Amino acid sequence: MAESSARDRLPAGEARRGGPLIVTEDVELLDDLLRLCAAAGAEPEVHHTMPDRRGGWEQAPMVLVGDDAAVRCRGAARRRGVMLVGRDQDAPDVWRRAVEIGAEYVLRLPDSENWLVDQIANAAEGVGRPALTVGVIGGRGGSGASTLACALAVTAARSGRRTMLIDGDPLGGGIDVLLGGERAEGMRWPDFAHSKGRVGGGALEESLPALHGLRVLSWGRDDWVVIPPQAIQAVMGAARRLGGVVVVDLPRRVDEAVAEALAQLDLGLLVVPGELRAVAAAKRVASMAGMVLEDLRVVARGPYAAGLDDQWVAHAMGLPLVGELPLEPGLLAEQDMGEPPGGSPRGPLARFCTAFWDRALAGEAAGGQAMGGAS
Repeated sequence: MAESSARDRLPAGEARRGGPLIVTEDVELLDDLLRLCAAAGAEPEVHHTMPDRRGGWEQAPMVLVGDDAAVRCRGAARRRGVMLVGRDQDAPDVWRRAVEIGAEYVLRLPDSENWLVDQIANAAEGVGRPALTVGVIGGRGGSGASTLACALAVTAARSGRRTMLIDGDPLGGGIDVLLGGERAEGMRWPDFAHSKGRVGGGALEESLPALHGLRVLSWGRDDWVVIPPQAIQAVMGAARRLGGVVVVDLPRRVDEAVAEALAQLDLGLLVVPGELRAVAAAKRVASMAGMVLEDLRVVARGPYAAGLDDQWVAHAMGLPLVGELPLEPGLLAEQDMGEPPGGSPRGPLARFCTAFWDRALAGEAAGGQAMGGAS
């Protein structure tokens, strides 16, 4: 197991919120609600009537009132997140009772079960703004896309942002190797092969290896395992709900699983070496990725063939230019010593990534595009 150090600790976030407040005396309804809370990974607080403790009603992340208990909840403080829940589809006065307790929704089980599980999980996790999700794709083999993905994640984590790095390339050998964490304990992609529906964000985060201040979802070194699109959707959805940033290292081919990953990106970075053949290959990659991903931009990488530069590469690709990926002397030697890409804050790679995040996150905060292209 890789040694843990202070730099491997995740940045402190908000305290995990509890599950919903349930108010009901209906045993069968309570069993249903407890089952849905378990599916959402939430631990509820159960009362037969309004809770006695101060703030019990007001401070719960959400309140589920059984239609048998609505009368006992009259006069409760008005708040958001109150739902009236029952199983009688034809109760004539259900809407009157909902108004009396200030309920936002009237739910009937089992019809509303899937929707309610999502709402319980969102409330328990304290869902806010989803993570800014950036994918990195190589224009050709050996372009340095995995190195850039690692450096982006390491740099984001060093700045105190909640960060997850996801390896989307099953043939890449495992991105945890670049971080020196191939022996670190935690789950890998094969453990999520059968995931579908909703995966809890907190449970996902806690299950993954913690390396250099971020969480890493990589591939194992065992036999080939196919990860279906449903599992990609469930896992990436959970990662995005955690907030912060998510960086995804993607392969150059596009199958159904990769298309699902592309669909969840806010921004794609295509690393294109400054060679004619590399530009030609990158155009094919961009054509395939662009069928799913709306915002794809170029990171040019030298050395350049005669007459080419970063501006020429971006123009030839017909895509906005983010910048030029700098060369970092001694990068391989540093990795042999356990230093990840972007691990040196003053190195050119880390400076490039820091500038990228400054622009990307500033654009997100302003509510516009993730970042402007280079001028």
